[in-house]
Amino acid sequence: MIKSTEVQELLAMPACIEIMETVLSDLVNGQAVQALRSVVPLEGGNVMGLMPTYLKRDEKVGAKVITVFPGNHGKGYPSHQGFVSLFNSTNGQLEAIVDGTRITAIRTAAVSAAATKLLAKPEAATLAVIGTGEQARTHIEAMLLVRPITKIQVWGPNPAHAERLRAETASRYPAVLVSCASSAQAAVADSDIICTVTASTTPIVQGAWIKEGAHVNAIGACRAKDRELDTELVRRAELFVDRTESAVNEAGDYLIPLQEGVIGEGHILAEIGELLVGEKEGRRSATSITLFKSLGLACEDLAAAHYIYKEAIRTNKGIHIDF
Repeated sequence: MIKSTEVQELLAMPACIEIMETVLSDLVNGQAVQALRSVVPLEGGNVMGLMPTYLKRDEKVGAKVITVFPGNHGKGYPSHQGFVSLFNSTNGQLEAIVDGTRITAIRTAAVSAAATKLLAKPEAATLAVIGTGEQARTHIEAMLLVRPITKIQVWGPNPAHAERLRAETASRYPAVLVSCASSAQAAVADSDIICTVTASTTPIVQGAWIKEGAHVNAIGACRAKDRELDTELVRRAELFVDRTESAVNEAGDYLIPLQEGVIGEGHILAEIGELLVGEKEGRRSATSITLFKSLGLACEDLAAAHYIYKEAIRTNKGIHIDF
């Protein structure tokens, strides 16, 4: 068993970005088998999800079991909690149970970083982060690894949380100018890269606010009825996803504009893996607004868990349990 603190120690963001690029390429090439997640709705808008997957080349199979409680923000619990089970696909042996909360926090930002490398303009230097939770922190780390960020604006509905994030970020990255924006609109208006990492179920960022050439990573809103972005933003944007099957079943940011008749089914241009392997192209012009809608995939979790497992063996970390 590998616990949260060990995941944090063993899964560095630069390594995770490379792992995500590899597994998303594998998904396109058929080396990763990805099943649509099964979701059990709970009271209060909460959910529990089961996400199975199979990594052929690594000979690993497993599943992520996770709960999503958006209302946990401010209550002392993470919004996403769970674990990843790692099995050997050649003999069926359970090899590890890995904390899924930290994996989710790190790998989600790493996937956004992979998308940003492909879609944001190379000179993008200003970042807006909408949301103040754990994903905001990991996304700031990831964005600074892939673009020359010199200015960050943070915004969240709770000013105290926004100020805490600002202070932490300024202390961690003293060369970057970090400030709290007065509103979500003020945060995104002049930003080259925008990360929406909120628990909002209704639009919190509008297309009219976004400048030409910007790139948006939309991370929250993982159900078909929820969205962080308004219809106009999605209409204006060139849309890319982690997995088309997931997006057409679960992404309210895509499905609601589709249901409104504002966009068509062809509005999704490509999966990130298709860009990585060169099957499709990304940004079409310097003035395009690019949008990456992330839902999170089990293959990402299992690839991260496999790497952590190998590192745990190498460094003698984790707890051995006889089942």
